[in-house]
Amino acid sequence: MAVRRTSPPQPLAPHGFPGHLVEFVEALRGVGIAVGPSETVDAGQVMTVLGLGDREVLREGLACAVLRRPEHRNTYDAMFDLWFPAALGARTVLSDDESDAQAPDAAPSQDAEAMRAALVEMLARNEDMGKIDDRLAAMVAQIVEAFGKYSSSRGPSYSSYQALKAMALDELEGKLLAGLLAPYGEEPTPTQEQIAKAMAGKRIAQLRRMVEAETKRRTAEQLGRQHVQTYGIPQLAENVEFLRASGEQLREMRRVVAPLARTLASRLAARRRRSRAGQIDLRKTLRKSMSTGGVPIEVVLKKPRPARPELVVLCDVSGSVAGFSHFTLLLVNALRQQFSRVRVFAFIDTTDEVTELFGPDSDLAVAVQRITREAGVFTRDGHSDYGHAFVSFLDKYPSVLSPRSSLLVLGDGRNNYRNPEVDLLTHMVTASRHAHWLNPEPKHLWGSGDSAVPRYEGVIPMHECRSAKQLAAVIDQLLPV
Repeated sequence: MAVRRTSPPQPLAPHGFPGHLVEFVEALRGVGIAVGPSETVDAGQVMTVLGLGDREVLREGLACAVLRRPEHRNTYDAMFDLWFPAALGARTVLSDDESDAQAPDAAPSQDAEAMRAALVEMLARNEDMGKIDDRLAAMVAQIVEAFGKYSSSRGPSYSSYQALKAMALDELEGKLLAGLLAPYGEEPTPTQEQIAKAMAGKRIAQLRRMVEAETKRRTAEQLGRQHVQTYGIPQLAENVEFLRASGEQLREMRRVVAPLARTLASRLAARRRRSRAGQIDLRKTLRKSMSTGGVPIEVVLKKPRPARPELVVLCDVSGSVAGFSHFTLLLVNALRQQFSRVRVFAFIDTTDEVTELFGPDSDLAVAVQRITREAGVFTRDGHSDYGHAFVSFLDKYPSVLSPRSSLLVLGDGRNNYRNPEVDLLTHMVTASRHAHWLNPEPKHLWGSGDSAVPRYEGVIPMHECRSAKQLAAVIDQLLPV
């Protein structure tokens, strides 16, 4: 089977491949992947050695040169596909026995049913998957050209939703499953059914990814890479906004807790070492120098700061901010050795202590899920009520806060138009050594709708924490020395 390509609407590398590589590195930096000058030089050497003959080999080589963290791989792969596409322009599928004289710009088939039948036959065959992938890529190009193309205000564009809708993936998966089970007769064993279902699901997922990649490639050619980069590139886990994260993104974000905690812990340890060394007390040093004619021979250091404080975390675990609170609790738990004691209190409209769920040997992912099931965090209608949460906290735990305590409140401050009990929060802040509020909402939304943030801001310092990266920066600033 051969694949014909027409001329692309715009050149792939107008500044040559060295300039193209530099632009690719700059684009990686733009999405948050740290690539320094040395990595850029390494990438250039990799491209020189590997060449452009094998795209997948080049993908792996450049990944080894520029990536520092494995969780950045999905974003890197999407950017690589954008800057080093599998093809240029429209692609027309030719069978192996067809003449090369056939027009390369022949219109693709518009028969969706015929294409679905061809896909089922192709994916159900038991043969080398590499050959299937080659033919599948060509078939996907036809599908996108025939059913994914539409006219936008900026010109021709492509939609993976339209193309996938035309292929009716649910129906396609059912037919594929039936084809995979056909060799086993009318009564396949449960194991055979399970294997066939897994294989059908895997191949349909592969088809979906290939259609999405093809639509991004064609759209980038028509509307520019920046357009696709803005809307079609997966964000790094640490840059995803908590309030917009999907379940899969939240699971991915939990994987960055350990490296974030290690980074913050090392910074805090360095600050503690400097603190233990002591700072120069200039006034006492000058006074002591009077006995040596004004020459400061003996330097007087300030006394070390007090021991590590206690940390009291009060977090909203209602549905709107649960992901943010859970992630922050995981991060705080990873840093608990930096405090003499950590106590965690959760609430929706009523506060309950959940410290025991975060023991040294507990599964943290399970612990955050157990909070809403086992803790008494609501007694009313299940909607956030910060005021009543403050009331129940002070009623049940009146002596938790002290001059040795650092209070950390987690939540968006949306109180469902109920009494915010600002006076009680003022009392809690006054009773603590330090107090801070971490809010996952954008600042421009503070005070909109049922938000009580403007009233709370006058009592406690409030910090915007929309993503894991922003959260880590804020906690790094707030960690006591």
